[in-house]
Amino acid sequence: MVLSLPPSNNSANFLGQLVRKTNESDKYLKIQFDHGTTTLGFMYQGGIVLSVDSRATGGQFIGSQVMKKIVEINDYLLGTLAGGAADCVYWDRVLAKQCRMYELRNRSRISVAAASKLMSNMVYNYKGMGLSIGMMLAGWDKRGPGLYYVDSEGTRTPGTVFSVGSGSVFAYGVLDSGYHWELTDQEAYELGRRAIYHATHRDAYSGGIVRVYHMKSTGWIHISDQDCKDLHYTYTKEKVAVEN
Repeated sequence: MVLSLPPSNNSANFLGQLVRKTNESDKYLKIQFDHGTTTLGFMYQGGIVLSVDSRATGGQFIGSQVMKKIVEINDYLLGTLAGGAADCVYWDRVLAKQCRMYELRNRSRISVAAASKLMSNMVYNYKGMGLSIGMMLAGWDKRGPGLYYVDSEGTRTPGTVFSVGSGSVFAYGVLDSGYHWELTDQEAYELGRRAIYHATHRDAYSGGIVRVYHMKSTGWIHISDQDCKDLHYTYTKEKVAVEN
């Protein structure tokens, strides 16, 4: 097996470029790296819609255009990724394991609130140590649908509309203008899709494929994967048709 080495003759000097001496917790050495994404989720009368882009970046470098930013934790629980890809994927896998262990011990599915609290408690133990996580957890349990935001500082917030990532300010502009509780399923899918598209159009760190998932009482459904380029031409044609 061959391991990739940093693009430098002196690994210590290369690492030093990514590190600063102190952080908000007065701890030494915290690796700094640039990242960007756009993820969103909202509740409506038909359940919960999650929509994300698929671009993974490291500063100006585009590492992938097909990153899967919605993690299927179990049949009734989904998580989104925003922040450091490795951090998010690892802790989502840990959460999936803990949720499965809960299910085996108690012979019932873990609630969305409990899963989000579990995640919050786990990452809080590493607060100030350089984790970069900003995720949404969406699911359906005995109490109905639930949507939570959890980040690497241990913050845990329930809500009905969230957008996370560098392109979230652009996504919120579309969400705020088109969101209401009585959306039909197709309207909800289109709102999530359009919000992510507009974010990718304005935010260089977001792009690739727009993925849409729907969380229902019977579990999650994968709705669509559409390339931002195709959506751009579709929406441009619609705009021209309306103007004419």
